[in-house]
Amino acid sequence: MSAQPDHTPAAPYAPAPGAAAELLAQLRADRRAEQWVPAFERDWTKALEDARHAFSLTPLHEVVRTWELRVAAAPAVDAFMDSGQDDSDFVDLDDVLGGRS
Repeated sequence: MSAQPDHTPAAPYAPAPGAAAELLAQLRADRRAEQWVPAFERDWTKALEDARHAFSLTPLHEVVRTWELRVAAAPAVDAFMDSGQDDSDFVDLDDVLGGRS
């Protein structure tokens, strides 16, 4: 019998150092840069302020995670839009990704 737990809880998502800078460079190179870069910068600025108040990097990690998921989902979204299917019944991305608190 061991005093160790049977399983280890999953660690919260922590991006690699420099992940935000790499992500921003990727966003700047994307055809959606005009919309995405200002939105990312707004999210990042708010997360920085939240992190300062909370003494936690979690808000910054959440911004990187959310934007990584958006970038990863972009080809599927493009394929759907190009397919000509009806998109009038949409699902909010925050519902899919999980809203930030």
